[in-house]
Amino acid sequence: MKVIFKKAFKKTMPVLFGYLFLSSAIGLLFYNAGYNVIWAFFAGLFVYAGSGEMLLVSLLTCGAPLATIAFLTLLINSRHAFYGLSFIERFKNTKKAYPYMIFALTDETYSILCSIPERNNKDEDGKVMFAAAFLDHVYWMCGAVLGSLLGQTLSFNWTGVDFAMTALFVVIFIEQWKSFKSHLPVFIGIGSSIVCVSAFGSSNFILPSLIITVSLLMIFKNKICIKNEGKLQEAS
Repeated sequence: MKVIFKKAFKKTMPVLFGYLFLSSAIGLLFYNAGYNVIWAFFAGLFVYAGSGEMLLVSLLTCGAPLATIAFLTLLINSRHAFYGLSFIERFKNTKKAYPYMIFALTDETYSILCSIPERNNKDEDGKVMFAAAFLDHVYWMCGAVLGSLLGQTLSFNWTGVDFAMTALFVVIFIEQWKSFKSHLPVFIGIGSSIVCVSAFGSSNFILPSLIITVSLLMIFKNKICIKNEGKLQEAS
């Protein structure tokens, strides 16, 4: 397990630096709203959703009912259901950790898992994925606690910190482009996003874009897999 966590740590280092900044900002929001470090810690532990936690601070401040908080969080993070479709089979390799893998599938963790080649050894494959997801979760909680504690002692300008995640996705995009022969998924994703932004606007395009992207990827699945087969076997 030490070797597996070492491999996972190397893969998740970009997320480490991004999460420390982003979740620190959320920890600071909790502090500024009058909630101490315990709230920041448990929000990171049980909610574990960037935009969801930001919304949570506002809803708690205005005294929103728990049912409203849960419903809005579900709507905001419903895109994760689409991410999970591509990992249904691989997540089975994690065995008892399967429910946790579903819970821990954030945008950044999904990107990292996509960059981890599937192994012939299913047991090892499951352990590596679990280690990556677990480490990302730990990074997020540590950042939230750090931000809350810093809020009590330091005055810091957090403007531009959220660009760390944009930079992370650009790096992962380039890595994926180099790793696979078929670039059809990239063109499908970009094309559906452009069409949906034009049709639904920048605030409402994510879900319809994901539906279109997933549908097209399922249609062209065999074509994509055949073209990538050589590199996938080499990586595993």
